[in-house]
Amino acid sequence: MGSIKWLEDQPFDQRDLARLVAHRAQLPGVDDETPCSPSRSGCTAHGVRQLGPADLLEASP
Repeated sequence: MGSIKWLEDQPFDQRDLARLVAHRAQLPGVDDETPCSPSRSGCTAHGVRQLGPADLLEASP
């Protein structure tokens, strides 16, 4: 489970994380270790695994 924030000038922040956590309980198989944030402009939320553009390209088949 994650949230993609591909904004030019705004990182994934605590507000985005709060929304993600609020909906986490509705998804089967998701726990506290699951959140990640693919973000073009970084991440300022604590405890989130951040993925950047290079990570996404590297993961593609």
